[in-house]
Amino acid sequence: MAKSKKPKTPDTTIAQNKKVRHDYFIEDTFEAGVVLLGWEVKSLRMKKVQLVDSYVLIKDGEAFLLGCNVTPLNTASTHVIADPTRTKKLLLHSKQLAKLYAATQQKGRTCVATKLYWKDHLIKCQIALAKGKQDHDKRATEKDREWAVYKQRIVRHANR
Repeated sequence: MAKSKKPKTPDTTIAQNKKVRHDYFIEDTFEAGVVLLGWEVKSLRMKKVQLVDSYVLIKDGEAFLLGCNVTPLNTASTHVIADPTRTKKLLLHSKQLAKLYAATQQKGRTCVATKLYWKDHLIKCQIALAKGKQDHDKRATEKDREWAVYKQRIVRHANR
């Protein structure tokens, strides 16, 4: 009998912020729409974006993505002035905004962008409510990760 192959789903991820998992404890995640300009969408199709130092600011009942760097393409229109670090508005429900605002007012809590991805024809941003890690927490996380890899090697070697 021939094995049936699973159809591969295309990777919809545009950009990830891997530094977030190292620097913060992720408590809760939200999906937000992003208000973009035409040249930004074209750049995102080419994956010319960085989320490394991006964070979410909640002001006057609205959420904004700051620090997201979208590099303009060489073929961008000449009549449009492309600002790579433009503040982008995030689209969230009012209950989600209220929850995020209340949580970020507590000491040590922040809201950061973790991922940009396609959902059908729309670009979505996954934002996370996070609490900062201390240096000893970062070391413990890395130690646990190394131990998990070492356990896998032991199990793999024992099953030979």
